[in-house]
Amino acid sequence: MKLYLMTDMEGAAGVLNHDDWCMRTSQFYEMGREFLTLEANAAIEGFFAGGATAVSVADGHGQGAINPKLLDPRAELMRGWPQGYPLGLDSSFAGIGWVGQHAKAGTEYSHITHTQWFNYIDLSINNLSIGEFGQLALCAAELKVPVIFAAGEEAFAEEVKDLTPWAETAGVKRGVTPGKGDELTTDQYRARNLGAVHLSPERARALICQAAERAARRLARGESFGQIPLKAPFERVGRFRPTKEGEPRTVSRETHPTSVIGVLSLPFNPKPE
Repeated sequence: MKLYLMTDMEGAAGVLNHDDWCMRTSQFYEMGREFLTLEANAAIEGFFAGGATAVSVADGHGQGAINPKLLDPRAELMRGWPQGYPLGLDSSFAGIGWVGQHAKAGTEYSHITHTQWFNYIDLSINNLSIGEFGQLALCAAELKVPVIFAAGEEAFAEEVKDLTPWAETAGVKRGVTPGKGDELTTDQYRARNLGAVHLSPERARALICQAAERAARRLARGESFGQIPLKAPFERVGRFRPTKEGEPRTVSRETHPTSVIGVLSLPFNPKPE
């Protein structure tokens, strides 16, 4: 039973903000990588305890966040996808999970909230609003790979439950900022949603391990997980913030006749809204 684990950095417990933690030049970047890698190890431990025979870990953070030296040696590490989506995922995987993930742009009471970058207001496929989780989850649906587990901030766990209610989740911190912030520029939104209440990294890892094991055990005993319904053709709409106050918002619309993976892989062509 081979499982795929996507990782991101901003949703890990103890990662307190973006600029001090999530970039290569950040003063706490190496500590953030450690926190995330140990959360990945907790999920790996749970997967193997639940019956997994192989785990592939995808480093999905833009600047990289998995420390190979600390990663559980039972896992493979994946980084770099020249073809874009589906980011190394294929139908040979029995299930897919996430750790360290944050909620999509515009989510209230979320932490370090964004989609791809802080310039997004919203991204949708056929009018379904999605974030980074939703993009890969839709790819998984096309490949018939079930979403079984996801861990990150509590607002992200709620996002998972809305889109894939059958998945096991673990929330490791909760954001405290109300409102969506759609009116803000990119830099203003980057400075928003930085308040949160965190579990200790140790407690977070325990919850992650338990949820991952539950998910793997359900899968191993043949329990049926749901699938996100897909209906072609597919339209992707991205709505973007202005860089500066007074500049217009922009929107990009792309379509693909048959494949959600295909439409997600298309370049953006933003125009004034």
